[in-house]
Amino acid sequence: MTAETLQLRDLPDLRRDDRGLPWIGQILAYQRDPVGLYRRHWEHYGPVAPSHMLGKKTAMLLGPDACGEALQNRDKAFANGPAWSQLVGPFFHRGLMLIDFEEHRDHRRIMQEAFTRPRLDGYTRRLHPAIERGMASWEPGLQFRAYRRLKQLTLDIAADLFMGGARETSPAEMDRINRAFIACVQAAAGIVRADVPLTRWGRAYRARKVLENFLRGYLPARRAEATDDIFSVLCHIETDDGERFSDDDVINHMIFLMMAAHDTSTITTSAMLQYLGQRPGWQDRCRAEALALGPSPAMAELESLVSIDLVMREALRLRAPVPVLVRHTVKDTVVQGVRIPADTFCTLGLQFTHLMEEYWTNPMVFDPERFAPGRREDRSHRFAWEPFGGGVHKCIGLHFAGLEVKAIMHRLLRGYHWSVDPGYVAPLDQHSLPFPKDGQPIALARN
Repeated sequence: MTAETLQLRDLPDLRRDDRGLPWIGQILAYQRDPVGLYRRHWEHYGPVAPSHMLGKKTAMLLGPDACGEALQNRDKAFANGPAWSQLVGPFFHRGLMLIDFEEHRDHRRIMQEAFTRPRLDGYTRRLHPAIERGMASWEPGLQFRAYRRLKQLTLDIAADLFMGGARETSPAEMDRINRAFIACVQAAAGIVRADVPLTRWGRAYRARKVLENFLRGYLPARRAEATDDIFSVLCHIETDDGERFSDDDVINHMIFLMMAAHDTSTITTSAMLQYLGQRPGWQDRCRAEALALGPSPAMAELESLVSIDLVMREALRLRAPVPVLVRHTVKDTVVQGVRIPADTFCTLGLQFTHLMEEYWTNPMVFDPERFAPGRREDRSHRFAWEPFGGGVHKCIGLHFAGLEVKAIMHRLLRGYHWSVDPGYVAPLDQHSLPFPKDGQPIALARN
């Protein structure tokens, strides 16, 4: 410990307006305005700020330097499992994001086989018919609720690509599964953290059972025959040393992957629809790219969609699907000259970093060109833009997610045009992953 190192407990006490309510602390302040909360702490305390949540003094890590230290985790002081378990642990139990260190390395090494480039190419070919089926029932109108329809679409895509089962599962059953995923994700905002009826956690406990029963019903068939859906791949892949996933491993990883695949893609695609609906020039530019390709572009063709890629990156910056990451210190560590003791809950404010004037020009303005060659503002700092996290826990499906979003946008741009009131600001529900509470109405019409 150097003379310059501060102790977290020696930082200025929380100001009265930053303490929040007894025990629950700043949870409600975060739900009202997370970026505003982070900005106040950044201005008053700096990159390592004291906070309070659920009866415990916690640490906010703000800015790319502090977040980067935690993501790199060079001294292996930060763990995912104990942190996420406090929010959604019982419901995404032993998903890849909730295991750590050597065990995480071993599981990720096996799972990486499901996301190789040849497999991604195969998933891309299956994306297009799944998207076409999902959009077949869409009825354009002046109040088309884009977020709600996209969420159902991405869940159908996940069921098809991950399970090969969208066509053999009834719409009513898929709606039940969708509601179960929502209940599990929304548990993060629960105040009562126990299996108590009529609470967020109580609903999530029952939703987890729904998801387990649903997937276990398909497990024997996937074990029996290797197919090209991700469920089957997880059942059959193994390392050169012969390591394979157990049945429980497959179920746990499937629940987490299906949640991550459809929730985050929905948030990004819906944000892109809003921004393009408010900027017809950018929409026309993206449509020209989409029309230049055929109806079912290959993976390399989707990767060549320059304007759509710029818009996607800017949407990920302005509305990060996972705006905050959490970590738990398993031993004392130092971040930006502040010693954080073991057994401290930490939040990493990624969304705040995406909006810092120190690294972005006019950060609140939609400006996809900031990612274009010659500007590349995302390179102003190694951790200035991290919508997929970083370090060993960086999202394993980030390339698949980009292909899925581009494939959906490609079909939307070829088949529809839409507009959004220029003054519309999405009323975001910030209880867990951010989504528009009004379903995001757009005026949608066929081309």
